[in-house]
Amino acid sequence: MSDAITTTEVEGPVHRLGIAGGIVAVLAWGVSGVIAKHIEMGGIAIAAYRFITYFLALGVFMQLRGTRITLRVLRLSMWGGLALGADVALFFSAIKLTSVANATVIGALQPVLVAIVAHRFFGERIRLRDMGFGGVAFLAVVVVVLNAADSAEPDFTGDLLAVGALFAWAAYFVFSKLSKGKLTGNEYTIGTAFWVGVTNVPLAFIFGQSLAWPSAESWLWLLLLTFGAGILGHSIMNWSLQQIPLWLASTFTLFIPSVAAFSAWLFLGEELTVVQMVAMFVGILALIGVVTGQAGIGSRPRPLRR
Repeated sequence: MSDAITTTEVEGPVHRLGIAGGIVAVLAWGVSGVIAKHIEMGGIAIAAYRFITYFLALGVFMQLRGTRITLRVLRLSMWGGLALGADVALFFSAIKLTSVANATVIGALQPVLVAIVAHRFFGERIRLRDMGFGGVAFLAVVVVVLNAADSAEPDFTGDLLAVGALFAWAAYFVFSKLSKGKLTGNEYTIGTAFWVGVTNVPLAFIFGQSLAWPSAESWLWLLLLTFGAGILGHSIMNWSLQQIPLWLASTFTLFIPSVAAFSAWLFLGEELTVVQMVAMFVGILALIGVVTGQAGIGSRPRPLRR
């Protein structure tokens, strides 16, 4: 892995548009779990339809702009695509068994895993101030979940699937960062979409999930999920990861549980308690602290040791 991670980032202020893009992406991802609840399909089947559709649509767009999808693009995006394919399959399967909040809070541990990699292999510096704000944001996420009004019994299988999604989700961020300088944002996005689609088709058969043509209503939700989370989520985040430190982009994912819980309250009627709302507010303030602290700070990775 160390041989692959040899680039250093240009010193200077963290790209403000990159910060904005990362925030937009996690907001879109936070709503995606709620949208999936409306689709009458298994989680893996949803992933297959969603990413194959996105691959075809983005492929047409790129072709019209004169950009070819080459074997090189597919080769360089393969590991990121396989990691994302595992993540979406596990995550959407998890939320079919457990609550949206339970599945997303386990994913909130992702910044811890990514921060270790970002520091060790990319040499990214994380200040104590930012670590403190990040810790407060994580604790806020825990409070949101522990005070959920959902009376359903904890589902061990669903939680276990969410843990698997956590590791796959962290790997996807790392591989996305590695694509910098090798592929454009659109090339990496369409490449990963291809791998997610083709890997989730056989997984759907293996786990007995129907790939029958969706109903008209399910297609509406699928398209919203495909292009909402696809364009506002994956495309923008893949671009943002080329502008901002890996650990910072990962920290933004702590927005997801609060967005998911609020969206579940707004659209699914899941109860939201006062304690949860206060915790969400504190978590957002903490993440704002991270953002404002990074707006004028450069990332100075140190040379990697071999």
